[in-house]
This record gives sequence, structure tokens and C-alpha cells, in this order.
Amino acid sequence: MVMFVLEEMRIRSLGVIDDAVVELSPGFTAVTGETGAGKTMVVTSLGLLLGGRADPALVRIGAGKAVVEGRITVPDDAAAAVRAEEAGAELDDGALLISRTVSAEGRSRAHLGGRSVPVGMLAELADELVAVHGQTDQQGLLKLSRQRQALDRYASDAVAVPLAKYTEAYRRLRAVSAELDEITTRARERAQEADMLRYGLDEIAAVEPRTGEDTELAEEAERLGHAEALSSAATAAHAALAGNPEDPEGIDAATLVAGAQRALDAVRSHDPALASLADRIGEVGILLRDVAGELAGYADDLDADPLRLGAVEERRAALTGLTRKYGEDVAAVLAWSESSAQRLTELDSDDERIGELTSERDALRIELGGLAQALTDARTDAAERFAAAVTAELASLAMPHARVSFDIRQTEDPEGIEVGGRTVACGPSGADEVELLLAPHPGAPPRPIAKGASGGELSRVMLAVEVVFAGTDPVPTYLFDEVDAGVGGKAAVEIGRRLARLAKTAQVVVVTHLPQVAAFADRQLLVEKTNEGSVTRSGVKVLEGEERIRELSRMLAGQEDSETARAHAEELLETARADASAATGNVCP
Repeated sequence: MVMFVLEEMRIRSLGVIDDAVVELSPGFTAVTGETGAGKTMVVTSLGLLLGGRADPALVRIGAGKAVVEGRITVPDDAAAAVRAEEAGAELDDGALLISRTVSAEGRSRAHLGGRSVPVGMLAELADELVAVHGQTDQQGLLKLSRQRQALDRYASDAVAVPLAKYTEAYRRLRAVSAELDEITTRARERAQEADMLRYGLDEIAAVEPRTGEDTELAEEAERLGHAEALSSAATAAHAALAGNPEDPEGIDAATLVAGAQRALDAVRSHDPALASLADRIGEVGILLRDVAGELAGYADDLDADPLRLGAVEERRAALTGLTRKYGEDVAAVLAWSESSAQRLTELDSDDERIGELTSERDALRIELGGLAQALTDARTDAAERFAAAVTAELASLAMPHARVSFDIRQTEDPEGIEVGGRTVACGPSGADEVELLLAPHPGAPPRPIAKGASGGELSRVMLAVEVVFAGTDPVPTYLFDEVDAGVGGKAAVEIGRRLARLAKTAQVVVVTHLPQVAAFADRQLLVEKTNEGSVTRSGVKVLEGEERIRELSRMLAGQEDSETARAHAEELLETARADASAATGNVCP
């Protein structure tokens, strides 16, 4: 029983589709229609819902934006539901609502359960919910990296566990080797850098600057340079406040304030307000005496020694020599000195560091070789089982004599790691090159599928691989875009039969042009354009009874009313029903 079901999608202003609703079956849904009618927009729409790249060229001409909305039934305790709720999404009666908007200017927005989320969140959920396969995926299967990934996925923890350890060791080895290369190849530069730092540190140490000294010396130089003017001003100010001994008749501020206070004190008992003023005048008198005292002390302490001024200027010149080279002020110079001392310690320990890194590198290479051998062993074991399972599936896809195998090999590299007594190249996924081989018939030598498989055979190999995955690493929903390309006749019937059986344990959506495949579907959807060349809400409809026979006839002969085609269509439907009945209780995989 399928736990996750993509119930429906609503597509607006996407490609040729104006506004359409695609209602999907929990089992096997076939999407058919004339070439160019917009069938592939179903795949494109689902891709957008799953976090695919937003192409503004997909927006229908004349529309400001394209919108795709989907409804997926998700159990409350499923990991996808939990992750969605962590992102703030809410389930709608057990269903997760997903929306993706693409503007004509290229902006893209995603919503999950009524909550705006990053597009990456949709892609994260997609890994658990849906597997999408189209023509580009078939071409992707031709790449050796994809073939290795397929084998690793099948092997599951048997490869995943040692691969995780290998990846960690590989990354550390790269980091250690890079640091070692940097130290050894730049030895001359590092020695020059060390000499320069050492010279600078010696120069600073000879001067011995201290924090804030430059500011203090600048203030002292300013004071010493104007000592005579400062002394005269202080003396004149003191005389104005406290009187000049050489002029006893002179009037000073302290005398005047004292006289004012005495005048008020004589009558203060008659008015509290005047008494308050008398007290405030007394405070002024105290302040004047304090200031006068400080002015006298300042004048006496002022150093006008020209020798001291020369010493200050000489010290300032020494500090300026440092700030021109190492920082804008003494604080910056001291900071440079501290960081440079640390760097010099690092550079002076190069020989010791080279020894440490060399030892670690050699140990990591040995460790990596052991882990790479473990990966090779695990892949070899899984390859035999995977190839046997795919071969068995091909037999049910009208390729009874085909044989699939894997070639797992390593490339000699004197700079590589030792694996199994040989020095071989290695990468982030191990030392193995994994290649899928196909022998399509007895006597044919196994050849890489990129060279030995036709378009139809490649389609069936891909389907067989996915069916094997469905038994070991199932995905709730599979969407195939013309997986039957290049196939016809009996092979097409067998593909339809196999997809129908896969739909017993998962939801399967297939965009197809083959009636032999569509006949096995639990639900058939027809996508058709209006006279204006667009697909509207009424342009995507569920076919039943006579309508389905007419569409299958069109797919068979290009004519809905051909009696021969009708008879063939009815026969296909009957074959599919009989096969479904026979398969009940004997579900594959």
C-alpha cells in the first residue's frame, strides 16, 4: 500500500498550459496526447514542485508568472511531514500543499503547507518523496560517475559506511598534502619572510615603545615648546585672581569677592534670600582661591628646559620611524609586533612541521589504501547481486537473453595510493572506476552500455535499474518521461506490464506515446490543446470507456475510428486487465 500519494497538480501559465488540473491515480497513471500537446509540462511542473531550476522561459507568453501547485498525501509520522512541520508548514487534512511560482523576470518563490520556504527545502523533501526520470536521466546513466553512484546506492550501508570513513581520510590527506606542498615549495619565500619579520621585531625591540607613549610625548612637546607663553599667562591669571605682591594697592578678584561677601554678611540676618546669596559668594571665593593656588603651582612646576624638549623630540622621531613602517600609531605597531612574533615562530618551526606533516601524510596514505580496498570489495560483492537482479528484470522486459555485468577497475598511478599491491589513482569516492556492461544476446561480448545499447535497450536498462531500486531503496512516487523511447511491439507491452507491477507498491506516473504502455495504466490522462494552441482546464481529462479506446486507437493508428485499431486497443486493455488479475497476490518486486 502506497503511503505517499501525489493526488493532483494545478498548472497555470506554464508553457502551452493556460490553466489545467492533473488528477493522478495512487497506482499507475499514464499521460498521453499529441506531440507538442504539453505532456512534458507534467514532468516540468513536478520538477518545479521538487525544487528544480526555475526557467523564466517556461512562463506562458503574455503571463506575468507561472504557478504550479501540488497536493501530496503524507503520513503524520513520516520524516517528510516532520521536516515540513519544523519549517513551519501545516498539513491540510493529512496532505501537504506545495506551491512554486516563477515570474517572467526570473524570480522564484516556494510555499510549503502555507508557509514561504527556500526552494532548497522542496529539493530536500523531493529525495524522500519522488524519483523523476526522463531522457536526460538515460543519458546520465551513460556517465561512469552515475553508474558508480547507482551501484553504491544499491549496496547501501555495505558501501556507505566505509565510504564515509574513506571520504574523511581523503579530505584530511588533501589538506595535509596541500600544507606540506605549500611549506616545501615556498621555502625560499618563507625564509625571506622570516628575515623581514625578524628585522622588524628587532627594530621595535630596540626602541621599546609603550602603549599611548606617542600621545603623551606629543602633549609634552606642545607644552615645552610654548613654556614661556604658558608661564606668563599663568602668572597674569594668578595676579588677577589673588593679587600681585609687587603691587599691594592693586585690586584683584579675590579681594573684590571677599568685600562683597562681607557686605552681605552684615545684613544676612534680615533676609534669608540675601543670606543665600552671601553663601554662594563665599563658594565663589573658595573656588577663586583654589584656582589661584593651582595657577601658582603650575607656573612653579613648568619646565622650560630646552634639553628636555630636545629629548622629547628625539623620542618622537624614533617612534615616528616605527609608525611609518609598522602601523599608524604606537598601538598598531605593538599589535604588528605581537602577530609577527607568532608568525615568526610558525616559520621558524618549518622543519619540525615538515616532519610532522610527512609522517601524517604517509599514515593517511596507508589508511586510505585499506579503506579503498574495503570499498572495492564491497562494490564487487554488490555488483554481482545488482547485475543479477537487473538481468532478471530485463528478462521480463523482452530482453530474455541480455546479461548485465559490472567492470570495476583501477588506474595505475605512481603518485597514487597502494591498493591490493598496486599503486593506483584515487578520488573522493575511492579508487574504483565502475562501468555497467551489457551483452544484449548470447555470444555478444559485454560492452559499455554507452556503446552496446540502443535507445530502446537503454530505456529498458534504466527501468530495470529503477525497479531493482524499488525493492531495496523504495521511493513512494516514480515519474517517467517517455522511458519507452525507442521501444515498440512486445518490448513495449512488457514495459507496460512491469510498470503496472511496480505500481502495486508505489505510485507511478508515465508520460508515454505508446498505447501498449498506456493500456496497463490504472488511469489514463489525455492532454490536448484548444484551437488557440493552449491547454485549458478542460484540456486535461481522465479517459474512461469509449474515450480511452478512442485515444488508444489514435495512438495505435493515428485514427480514432479505425476498426482495426479499436480492436487492437480493446485487446490491449483486456490483456492488461488479465495481467492485473493474474498478478494479484504475486506482486513484484
